[in-house]
Order: sequence, then structure tokens, then C-alpha cells
Amino acid sequence: MRYLDHAATTPMLGGAIEAVQDELGRLGNPSSLHTAGRQARRRVEEAREELAAALGARPSEVIFTSGGTEADNLAIKGISRARVGVDDRRRRLLIGATEHHAVLDAAKWCQSKEQAEITWLEVDEQGLLAAETLRAAIADDPDSVALASVMWANNEIGTLAPVAELAAVAHEFDIPFHTDAVQAIGAVPVDFAACGGDALALSGHKFGGPAGVGALLLRRDVACEALLHGGGQERDLRSGTPNVAGVAGMARAASIAVNDLVQQAARLAQLRQRLIAGVRDQVPDVVVNGHPSQTLPGVVSLSFPGCQGDSLLMLLDGQGIACSTGSACDAGVARASHVLLATGVDEVLARGSLRFSLGHTSEDADVDAVIATIGAAVERARRAGITSVLA
Repeated sequence: MRYLDHAATTPMLGGAIEAVQDELGRLGNPSSLHTAGRQARRRVEEAREELAAALGARPSEVIFTSGGTEADNLAIKGISRARVGVDDRRRRLLIGATEHHAVLDAAKWCQSKEQAEITWLEVDEQGLLAAETLRAAIADDPDSVALASVMWANNEIGTLAPVAELAAVAHEFDIPFHTDAVQAIGAVPVDFAACGGDALALSGHKFGGPAGVGALLLRRDVACEALLHGGGQERDLRSGTPNVAGVAGMARAASIAVNDLVQQAARLAQLRQRLIAGVRDQVPDVVVNGHPSQTLPGVVSLSFPGCQGDSLLMLLDGQGIACSTGSACDAGVARASHVLLATGVDEVLARGSLRFSLGHTSEDADVDAVIATIGAAVERARRAGITSVLA
């Protein structure tokens, strides 16, 4: 199989596998007071320190979670609840129109269950959200804003947000700023302190760590209410016995990915350009989505006129090529990508889109396989579309 769906999940790095395997043979609940418990607690704290060092954060700012979705929910719901608790006027959430559903649906839940109001922040045709867009949304009524949330790197089209600029604008009005950085870790430089954000979500399996573990980086001075209650772990913000093996593997993966970032990013950017050029040779009317330069090095979003994306995906899958029509979290749902629609792509064209995403195991042969197969696959998908319309 030629795997070009690394944005959905990427294979674990060897060092991360070793870290997990080492931990699985050990015993001890980190909350226990005996020797085994204290040893487990030490290993959790060592992982916290390792992850913090890789991402420019303080260890005390790392809140371990079950993944990026939980981290996003904790930030959106927890911070907004805390803000409303201090001032009942703070019910407005400023949310990027192209966010992952972990943020979108958390905000919509707050809207339906907790009387929150959502202001959607528009992006341009390349998926870029300008700092002035955020400023204008805040200026409408600064005292009503609970928080702002804009993702660092878009999971479908790869466009990078000017996170530091956006955080600075939010802070002019003393508004907390959250960013979903799930796709950014290990792909582009991420420094929590330097970016100026207040909360940052990440997920281990996106950068070579295990699935089922993530973290929220949360500044100590940002008030946040817990979603889970019980043992009071993780600054009393995320109760539950820590996944010791998971956090160890995630921390080790982050260290490796960050250390290899420059070399890997350059390599993936070259593969990405080869892929785009090769597909254009085979399908001249293909449309490349996203920003041409402010983008993840390994994500390619392509729209194929006259095709249904799910049909094209299955044709490629039949040839041993794995890709996606968008976010893996929307798998099986036949609808146009909200990300592409937000950038102004026509709904019919948006339905004919695929995402190819590259990662640390990607090689020239993967790109060659797509180039060799895509022309015939598009032709068959177009014929199938015409047949279904005539029928």
C-alpha cells in the first residue's frame, strides 16, 4: 500500500515505540504513594518535561489528555465557562470558519447548551485568516468575548495561520487565545511561549506518537474549568489515571519530530511539489486548494472537476493508494468539505476533492504511484459521474 494519509494518522516513530514498550512492562499508578507509584509518577513528570522542552512550554503548562479532541473541548468549554463565571456578558466565541470539528462542534455545543454566541471568522480564498478580521470581530463588542480560537495549520488544505499576530490582537483586548496545533507539531516550528497563545491543543498520533493520548498546553494564569472530575490529576483540570505509556511515547515522538523538523520539512516540500506537478501533467484542469506558500509541507488538497471525491478515493484505494476526501473524523459522511466551502470553492467542485498527505515514511515511490494512476482514475470517475446523471 502507498500510504498518503499521514494527516489522519502517521506511523509511530521507532523511538516512540521503544518508549511505549519499555513502559508497558512496568507497574504502578502515578497517584499511589508506594515506591512503584512514585516511580510511575516520576516517569509521567519526565515525559511532561520532555514534551514541554520540545514545544517551548513550561512543564507546569502541560495538561495530558486522551487526544486533540479532548484538548480542544477542554479549552473551548473550560475557558469560556470560567470567563462567563467572572462576567456573564462574556458569551461570545470567535471561531475560525475552517476549524476542525473538535473546535466547531465544541463551540456549537456551548451555543446550544450554555447560551454562547458564535462569531465565525471568515478566511480568504486560500484559507488564510487575517489578523484584521479578528480585530474587527472583537471591536464589535470586546466585553462580550469569552475567547478566540484559530487553528495553527489547517488539516484539510494545509494553510498556516499567523498565530502570533492573532494572539497579539486578542491580548490587546485581554481575551484568551486558543489554537488547535494538532497538524502543526513536527511539521512546522511550534513554540508555545513565543507564539503568545494561551492554550494549544496537540495529539500524539499526528507526529509519530501513539493514538489515544494528547495534551493541552495551558498558561498558568488562564482560568479554565474542568470537564472531568474525580482524582484531581493534571492541575485538577483532567481527572483520571494518566496513560503512562502513552505520554512517554508521545513525549519521545515530539522530541524526535522537532529535532528532525527542518530536514523532514524540506524533504516533504519537494515531494509535495513533485506530486502537484505530476498530477497537473495528468489532469490539467485540477485545482490546487490552500495557500501556495504559507502551508504545511506535506499536505496537498486537490479538486478534480467532474468527479465525486469518494468515487475517486475508492478507485485509488483499489490501486493500493490510501488518501482522503478530507478530515478522517468526517469519514463516511458524503458532504462537501466545510473548509473548502469557507474558501469560496463551489459545492460541486468541493465534492470532487482529495487530500494527499505525506509524512516521515513517505518516499518518491508513493508520489510516483499517484502520478501513474491518477489520470485513469479521474477519467473513470468522470465517466461514472456522467453515467449516474444520465441514469
